[in-house]
Amino acid sequence: MLLLETSDGELVDRICPWSRYVQRPEKANVYHGVFYNLSEDQIYKFKYPQPKKRDRLKIYEAHVGISSSKEEVSTYENFRINVIPHIVKQGYNTIQLMAIMEHSYYASFGYQVTNFFAASSRYGTLEELKALVDEAHKHDLTVILDLVHSHSSKNVLDGLNMFDGTDSCFFHDSPRGYHMLWDSRCFNYLAREVMRFLLSNIRYWLEEYKFDGFRFDGVSSMLYHSHGLGHNFSGTYKEYFGLATDTDSFNYLQLAHHVIQTLFPESITIAEEVSGMPTLCRPLAEGGAGFDYRLAMAIPDLWIKFFRDIRDEDWEMGHITWVLTNRR
Repeated sequence: MLLLETSDGELVDRICPWSRYVQRPEKANVYHGVFYNLSEDQIYKFKYPQPKKRDRLKIYEAHVGISSSKEEVSTYENFRINVIPHIVKQGYNTIQLMAIMEHSYYASFGYQVTNFFAASSRYGTLEELKALVDEAHKHDLTVILDLVHSHSSKNVLDGLNMFDGTDSCFFHDSPRGYHMLWDSRCFNYLAREVMRFLLSNIRYWLEEYKFDGFRFDGVSSMLYHSHGLGHNFSGTYKEYFGLATDTDSFNYLQLAHHVIQTLFPESITIAEEVSGMPTLCRPLAEGGAGFDYRLAMAIPDLWIKFFRDIRDEDWEMGHITWVLTNRR
């Protein structure tokens, strides 16, 4: 834990933003940072090479905590021993892991991150997570991590919010710094310290745990000052290239991909993005964001709606065509 003196002289306890291991003590609600310094013989040594970058992904999306058939919070070890063989048997070539970054609110599914450098302790140790990734690589599986850089938990005592006693240490100090629907804080991507924090976070997960890439969470929310809420995008360019677009966020995504593609050229990136933003998957040299893929979330939603609510003879072919082809 850190003891900080704020600008108005108040002493506050905070968890170091770079803490690698954070735990919630028994009979306590607030997480505490743990000094994690293993001896050389305790550190997990990776045995298997990472797969080469694939041109086709067959993704098995998984949440470690709910991967057990029992009524329990499952573990990295259980996933390694019991779930990976199932994934291999089913013919998948990629695992997408949800909810790895530490989050004090378990019901958030891992998307209200409190500690960005800490692998969730509720599933086991850091070395057990490394063993999980290595086991996947043994079977030539690509392992992608859900990366939540679109927002952060608003927790103060065990998160980044009000870290130095102000609203603006990591986030915008205006209404722009709050995501009202998600009840969370939004990063100030223009701040040099914030960029260093997030970009080093990207490097850490790829370097320390040998993840093979990321699915960037909540990209649509990042790209617009309105977070894309209440807007039904029609596909006209003026919806994407105007004052409503958050260019700071777009520039951050470009910087993130510059780091990834320079240091880890075999890594894969996927955008969770539903507005149809053009150039998202174009190369950086063309002014694009640099993503390899855009997650086609609207397509399964469309089929569910059509099969459940609409008679076959009432299907709109124009609407189906638009949903299938609106990714530029």
